[in-house]
Amino acid sequence: MRRRRGLSVRLKLTLSYAGFLTVAGALLLAVVWVFLLRYVPDNDQGLLGISPNRYLLVRTFFPAAAAAMGFLLVFGLVGGWLLAGRMLAPLTRITAAARTAGSGSLSHRIRMEGRDDEFRELADAFDTMLDRLEAQVAEQQRFAANASHELRTPLAISRALLDVAREDPGRDRDELVARLTAVNTRAIDLTEALLLLSRSDRGLVSRERVDLSLVAEEAAETLLPLAEQRGVAFDVTGGAAWTSGSPELLLRMVTNLVQNALVHNLPAGGTVTVHTEVRPDGSLVRVENTGHPLPPDLVPTLTEPFRRGTERVRTDEHAGVGLGLALVQSVVRAHGGTLTLVPRPAGGLVVTVLLPAAPEDSVPGHEPQGPQGPQGPRERQ
Repeated sequence: MRRRRGLSVRLKLTLSYAGFLTVAGALLLAVVWVFLLRYVPDNDQGLLGISPNRYLLVRTFFPAAAAAMGFLLVFGLVGGWLLAGRMLAPLTRITAAARTAGSGSLSHRIRMEGRDDEFRELADAFDTMLDRLEAQVAEQQRFAANASHELRTPLAISRALLDVAREDPGRDRDELVARLTAVNTRAIDLTEALLLLSRSDRGLVSRERVDLSLVAEEAAETLLPLAEQRGVAFDVTGGAAWTSGSPELLLRMVTNLVQNALVHNLPAGGTVTVHTEVRPDGSLVRVENTGHPLPPDLVPTLTEPFRRGTERVRTDEHAGVGLGLALVQSVVRAHGGTLTLVPRPAGGLVVTVLLPAAPEDSVPGHEPQGPQGPQGPRERQ
């Protein structure tokens, strides 16, 4: 949108300084006239015949006053121009940095020196914004590259299978259809995960009261067949933990945590514990599972999209797309919560999600009743 160019801020400040100085000089002359010259007699002889009269004083005073007013105007313009330039110099640096960032270079920083003032505070805030923006852009670029690679893989596999089928018409079609179905399912799961991740990154449009204990129960019921198939003891404990957010996203968050805990577990005799409770600082859901020991340097990277630790890669039908904990992190961030991952000394992982508690006046007065009561453990084999 093109706009008509107006006066620069420096020129406006200069005119303001000069105008204020000129007005101040005029007021001073007005004070002299009101409180001094008006009391001088205006006659031919003057006061007692020895002092000058008002006419002579006015003729003597006003030329000097006019010269002083002209000097004040010129001094105000020149001094105001220099002073405004000095005052606006930090703003010029900030503008230059903004234009540099607008051209695509986010590595430039202002790093303004001097004592704290409004311009220094603005420059520091701008540098902080550039830091976050650069990190987010780099993260999105990595995410786009990884997503392109992950989406290209099933498509390349599908094309290879179709090429093989075209070159070998006698190949078993049932096997081909089964493999194509598996590849297609993986591509659909990845696409849905990407869409859900994008939605959670945009933030929440509307919020509802959600009980994390009920969400944990629903996730447990959904994944119970998987737990039974793998022989994992499944235990859901705790009481009501009310928060405010999207029921769909929170259910996906807990489901991803529980599914990760089931898949990345011991081959036999493993356990998964889901616990919900209310703390003074918020509502908590904790998922703890047994498993192989995790290297300490691997744990912080598990929430990055498409990052899979060597010991956590699955080759069976439950192989993930590398977005499970990344989705959890995104949902937690959208709800204003915190996500903590701690490896268990004996092996496995403890994942703790702390979300802001729902206001007390918005929480229903009843406790959710599970199979063993509101506080009893619900164990599943």
